[in-house]
Amino acid sequence: MSENGQNASFDCLIIDDEAEIAASVCEYFNLFNVSSHYVLNAEDALSFLQDNRVNLILLDINLGQDSGFALCKTLRETLDIPILFISARTSSEDMLLALNIGGDDYIQKPFTLSVLLAKVKVVLKRYSATKEEEPCSSARLRIDSKTERVYLDDTLLELKNMEHKLLRYLHDNKGRIIGKNELFKEVWGDTFVSDGTLNVHVRRLREKIEEDPNDPLLIKTVWGVGYVYDEAST
Repeated sequence: MSENGQNASFDCLIIDDEAEIAASVCEYFNLFNVSSHYVLNAEDALSFLQDNRVNLILLDINLGQDSGFALCKTLRETLDIPILFISARTSSEDMLLALNIGGDDYIQKPFTLSVLLAKVKVVLKRYSATKEEEPCSSARLRIDSKTERVYLDDTLLELKNMEHKLLRYLHDNKGRIIGKNELFKEVWGDTFVSDGTLNVHVRRLREKIEEDPNDPLLIKTVWGVGYVYDEAST
């Protein structure tokens, strides 16, 4: 299996229980500068996504004892990135189910690596363009990319430096579960920050941006893991 660097960024995550296929796709993509990693089951996929960023997922339906359909539904609870199903199944029912639960495309096996790579590059390009066009805002919260000022219902918020850095990092990674160690490293630049320090800053942010800090809609806690910035709830 390819090496797993924690807190890394990849263009593509391949989730397929057929190790030979997964490895060959991963190797081919990396040769053509589409940075990729592969895992063989749902558990490893979820673990990998907790520590790393990806822009696109290739997901097989049959994952040994796991189901790609079930995994897709789980991923869609927190991720808003392209998910392309790859499968040997040819029934229209499977295709419709894959698309209806959050899949962006359905690619039948066997496929040629060159065609698969071309499809992935097109989707990545489209996704990248969409991200650049998205304003840094939610229904109530807006971050001015030029001035770095934060507005809530058009009211300028007074945020301390670390509060601003934390909010910006969470917002820039919206929809992705971010572990505490990643926040310590990327926001504070120190992996020895205490949980208490993080909890205090999250609490202060919630008091400033949430309608009810005790029932937050934007900055949600993922118990035992970290936090996720969720605009879908607003």
